[in-house]
Amino acid sequence: MNNLVLFLATLGPIGTKLPAPGTMGSLFGTLLFAFFTVGLGWSVHMIAVGFIPLFLLGIPLCTKAEILLEQNDPGEVIWDEFAVIPFIFLPLSPLFENAGYEETYIWLLVGFVLFRFFDVLKPWIIRSAQKFPRGLGIMLDDLLAALASSLVLWAAKTFSLSFLP
Repeated sequence: MNNLVLFLATLGPIGTKLPAPGTMGSLFGTLLFAFFTVGLGWSVHMIAVGFIPLFLLGIPLCTKAEILLEQNDPGEVIWDEFAVIPFIFLPLSPLFENAGYEETYIWLLVGFVLFRFFDVLKPWIIRSAQKFPRGLGIMLDDLLAALASSLVLWAAKTFSLSFLP
């Protein structure tokens, strides 16, 4: 059972064998999200609702992984980055339904970069979420980074529209 916990928490070899595991976990989540939206045509809201149980599962999963690895918020545990990716793109849901591929991929890239920015730098409110115990803190700081990214994406998309004819 412990091996399964660690396999899930690290997304298998993504968190344990690749460089920059947090970035790779975020990239995997973004690519999966792109497959669901662009490839399968699923709505952003449907995907986000589907990821809520993954987020909630992440709390005990990351708690157990932290205990097994005997570290606080181990770098190889990347379930947290993966599980919050759809929440970044909620304000852009109409874009994913109507935009061309090029514009969609640009916004996916911008969302990915913003999330990594907030996840790595951890401004004070995001950093303060890490004070919650174990898996709750691990998951909450990434959720806040996703929400901050979401807010910036929404502002960028809204602001950019004011310059278009």
